[in-house]
Amino acid sequence: MKTVNQSFLAFADRRFRLSGRALIENGHPYFVPTDGLQAQADQWPQGYLSMSHYDYLGLMHHPATTGAAKAAIEAQGTGVGASRLVGGERLAHRALEEDLADFLGVGGVLSIISGYLTNVSVIGLLCGPRDLVLVDELSHNSIMVGARSCKAHVETFAHNDLDDLERLLREHRAEYGRVLICTDALFSMDGDITDLPRLLDMKDAYDAWLLLDEAHSYGVLGTTGRGLCEHFGEDPNRVEVAIGTLSKSFASSGGFIAANADVIEWMRFCLPGFVYSVGLGPSTVASAHAALRLLRSEPDRVTTLRSNSQYFLKRAAEAGLDTGTAIGEAVVPILFETPEDCVFVADALMAQGIYAPPVVHVGVPKDMPRIRFFISAAHSPEDLDRVIAAVEKAAQAATALRRRMSAE
Repeated sequence: MKTVNQSFLAFADRRFRLSGRALIENGHPYFVPTDGLQAQADQWPQGYLSMSHYDYLGLMHHPATTGAAKAAIEAQGTGVGASRLVGGERLAHRALEEDLADFLGVGGVLSIISGYLTNVSVIGLLCGPRDLVLVDELSHNSIMVGARSCKAHVETFAHNDLDDLERLLREHRAEYGRVLICTDALFSMDGDITDLPRLLDMKDAYDAWLLLDEAHSYGVLGTTGRGLCEHFGEDPNRVEVAIGTLSKSFASSGGFIAANADVIEWMRFCLPGFVYSVGLGPSTVASAHAALRLLRSEPDRVTTLRSNSQYFLKRAAEAGLDTGTAIGEAVVPILFETPEDCVFVADALMAQGIYAPPVVHVGVPKDMPRIRFFISAAHSPEDLDRVIAAVEKAAQAATALRRRMSAE
């Protein structure tokens, strides 16, 4: 008779293989120790180059962010020891939240230990069995999980198809109490954006609420990095709830909610992901706050990021590479015909010191494998030229190999 352990391990192994993640004969291209790659940079003629980290503004190793983290640890230790409701908070928590709210032009901000947990927890707090949640089909998994776990009725609308969204609102709005529309601002797999002006008018017309996930757009979109609202010239206070993260432009970790001040105060006492989770650690708060100060004082970082992103998109098009619907703002995927082509190219890049893992099912639909390239203000045009040249050459080799194998 099998023990529980043996049964569980057999189940896990089977699920792993069925998931399509066991892609390479002697392993797979994930969980690579990138600090080890950095340490071995001299083994590649042009050094090691990461295109897989969303350090959009190039602040992860800035002396101001690292110095602030070190000083916070020395002064306050490595953690806060409890949830803020139970164990009290640090002055730095409110200082960061107040500065974020001021920067974004909203009533208040509440920070949470996990960006993923932020969406899951907020949707569950806002909606219940008599409500309707409408979700863009390509929204982040945290939105999908939050919507499906809150016991509300959930419908998805075609990606960025606001005609489809309006059809759902027209057909179903009267059947439910609250209606929450959820979408990403800048989509992390496709690098495109939602039509915010039309979306705001639509949600107002149907008395719906909007949850806008700005995880990849704060620090990226808009002249000064204030996100999708600044990009379109819209008042951020028209958005009921905006979700942000500290792990991207703010070079730290954790998530936050931006909303009306009264809503934020209510969430301090009622949001499960905040009430039942430990507060952000001192070094996390300090490094994120330092990054925010740098963003405010050096908005040219956003300009450089945009220039780099547009350049990468242009070079990819010139090389005949498929970038889908990406608009050239920090996230630019390159799509491939088959998962095998995608993995082949990623492996070829790694052999040249360029780290950019493949994204295949279940991360994206089966017929849309890709490599996502995260552009940074710290990248140089030479870095981007190097990547495009390597992808173009490897993609041609992958296509030739696939055709040859098909003919045999």
